[in-house]
Amino acid sequence: MSLYPGRWQRGGHGAGEDVLDVAALGAWMSEQGLGSGPLNGITVVGGGTQNILIRFWRDGREYVLRRPPRYKRANSDETMIREARILAALALTDVPHAGLIATCDDLDVVGAAFYLMEPVDGVNPTVAVPDGLAANLTRQYDLGIAIVSGLARLGGVDPVTVGLADLGKPDEWLERQVPRWRRQLASYAALEGYCGNELARVDEIGRWLECRRPRPRSWRPGLIHGDFHLANVMVRQDQPTLAAIVDWELASQGDPLLDLGQLLATWPRNDYPLGVDPAVPLPGLPTDRELLDWYGRHCDRDLEHVTWFRVLACYRLAILIEGTFARALAGMAPMEIGELSHRRAVALLDQATDLVEGR
Repeated sequence: MSLYPGRWQRGGHGAGEDVLDVAALGAWMSEQGLGSGPLNGITVVGGGTQNILIRFWRDGREYVLRRPPRYKRANSDETMIREARILAALALTDVPHAGLIATCDDLDVVGAAFYLMEPVDGVNPTVAVPDGLAANLTRQYDLGIAIVSGLARLGGVDPVTVGLADLGKPDEWLERQVPRWRRQLASYAALEGYCGNELARVDEIGRWLECRRPRPRSWRPGLIHGDFHLANVMVRQDQPTLAAIVDWELASQGDPLLDLGQLLATWPRNDYPLGVDPAVPLPGLPTDRELLDWYGRHCDRDLEHVTWFRVLACYRLAILIEGTFARALAGMAPMEIGELSHRRAVALLDQATDLVEGR
């Protein structure tokens, strides 16, 4: 589930037949040796403008199907196959994730590429918080440590070792970041109603990032999630542990400290609320400083320039979610969501400014 409200919305429970050719899916599964008989209990458990999740049973086994939205984007099918490939690679690691069962790139089966995965035994803390967690400060702290521990494990994955050497474009990754997101922001000017100067200090932050960009003698790419925050994790209901990191659509090769920067930038216990909060207050969560200290002790990445990565995460996120505001001004998204996105973008740049100025 993304931070960006225009990209993903938690769907209500309902039948999935209207976005799924059940007969065709059943026939394909039979060809793959995935059970026999009817598909039962078909339920849409998540979806929106980004991707759709459908849970069902067949022959005594439970499955979760992930497919693009009904109105696909140009690269939706490619993204599905890419996500499935990443889940397959994660099976070689200790990173918590949903287990991949099978992938289908034949668009004739359900009208889109899709994959089947194991259901995750857990809940998303921004949607529901287990009773045993809501009332226990120690468990809340342990949960925060479990989340950053999962991120540290991800940061230690070598893409080459798990077969992802060709994922993304790791060459000159640091150098390309600011120009990449600057172009993204400039592209919004093509949308009617967006003036292009709605984000104060965005140019100043971009210049600071370019001037202070780390220039390590040697840099090794890692596997990055690309959208790591509280809304993209599942936690166990019976204990404060991480069940899975979810939604890998933005995963690539890059510097894992970007994921750390985004976690810190969106963490519920920092001073810049961004709407990625637990369903009920969890005052026992670690502070962002405690998360950073723990990560530094358990990951071999050099944290000398961690402030730069946190500022980059704020800059990148602000520009991404400002796109929803630009689309709202052009009548392509609800204005209420657009204005919320703009407020969050401004809050992210406020956070970046305070980091730059040492506050």
